[in-house]
Amino acid sequence: MTSTALREGRAATAVRPSRARTKRNLVTLALLAPALLGLVIFFVYPLVASVYYSFTRFDLVSAPQWIGLRNYQYLFTQDPNVWEATLNTLWFVVIWVPVKVAFALLIAGLLARARRASGFWRTVFYLPALVPPVASVVAFVFLFNPGTGPVNQILKVFGIQGPLWFNDPAWSKPSLVLLGVWVMGDIMIIFLAALLDVSKEQYEAASLDGANGLQKVRYVTLPSIAPVLLFSVVTGVIAAIQYFTEAAVASGVASGKAVIGEGISNNLGYPDGSLLTYTQWLYVRGFGTYQLGYASALAVLLFVVAAVILILLLRRFKAFTPEGAL
Repeated sequence: MTSTALREGRAATAVRPSRARTKRNLVTLALLAPALLGLVIFFVYPLVASVYYSFTRFDLVSAPQWIGLRNYQYLFTQDPNVWEATLNTLWFVVIWVPVKVAFALLIAGLLARARRASGFWRTVFYLPALVPPVASVVAFVFLFNPGTGPVNQILKVFGIQGPLWFNDPAWSKPSLVLLGVWVMGDIMIIFLAALLDVSKEQYEAASLDGANGLQKVRYVTLPSIAPVLLFSVVTGVIAAIQYFTEAAVASGVASGKAVIGEGISNNLGYPDGSLLTYTQWLYVRGFGTYQLGYASALAVLLFVVAAVILILLLRRFKAFTPEGAL
């Protein structure tokens, strides 16, 4: 009887933690349910549907028709604009992102050392980030207007012939880089917080070891802000891959067509396709010509390329672990 009672007691004791664990798991799942439901509805389902539609001919009117890999075959071998759009988007990834991050880090470093009126200058550099993208692009196109814009008028005073800016294929993308530098306040604030959080003792120790300014930046500042730097680069690459609004508005306004949605294909990528980005071409094929199947193929390829680039960045930096710091 004693041994039987002991076995029953042990079994009851084992059941209680199991039931408690199950109850905790159910409570946790219930709390996570809204987020999981939103993830399934707004991410998983659209992703699966896009993959399916990429193998079909679909125009939103008739039922999708399965055509296999024809959309991808046309994408890689016959589409006349997809490679130009891809190269333009890659240009923004390679040039626009590093320049914007570098200037944001530079301004944050200067503000971190500011002694007087630091709050005023922080506000000044951050305010452009609050301007809506469309408004900022329209303002920049006006400022850099080759005939009547204030920028070229000021350059003319110094005897410099200003370029055509948004009306010149060679200057249109650099003009948008200047716009990106002007609105880098959101990244600058993040860098500023990271720089102010770096321990002063580390700089003092580096000074005692004979380190100069550049060595302090290399061996103290960059390792300390490496996670923030990686975050800025990753978010910048994502924004560059999806670059749409600024390029589309700049093309429309610079060409004299203020309305972007209507007739966008007649004005696409002005001047001479230099501002045609991958997402613009995806939008036109999906909602301009209603080739939703082909647009889905473009979207799937964009997702795969973006995932590969981000994985490579994360593996390269490894900045979220102490042993992987720069």
